Amino acid sequence: MGQVLGQEEIIEVVKNGQKNGKTFVLTNGCFDILHVGHIRYLKKTKSFADYSIILLNSDKSVKAIKGESRPVNNENDRAEILSSLSCVDYVVLFEENSPAGLLDKIKPDVYTKGADYTLETLPERDIVLKNNIRTEFVEFVQGKSTTNIINKINDK
Repeated sequence: MGQVLGQEEIIEVVKNGQKNGKTFVLTNGCFDILHVGHIRYLKKTKSFADYSIILLNSDKSVKAIKGESRPVNNENDRAEILSSLSCVDYVVLFEENSPAGLLDKIKPDVYTKGADYTLETLPERDIVLKNNIRTEFVEFVQGKSTTNIINKINDK
């Protein structure tokens, strides 16, 4: 079972772990209504390192990115659900719209992003290059998204 940690705590965990030869992979997202696409993405993410870290957008951040009707599930519920998954070791909430600043401080060994990005289009490109963070792009599961689930519920 994973742990929900603060930002300063995760920086120390990674620093100490790396000194002892452990590797860390980091990804980020809203993970509002968990679905099979999320699970496959998180399992693949975990496969790249000893420990996985999820930077989870706070409620404020989700609203700014997705609109006033989101998130459906609050940040504490989303963090607890994610931390209960065997493929998730650490969950860290962040307020910003971008994980760039925190990514720069944590300095994981690997960073995963959806395959709808490339290194050229990656918003965090400068940070991963500066810190020599390996970047892996993970394919999405076609047709699986929180938006599709919400639309289906609303269509009744």
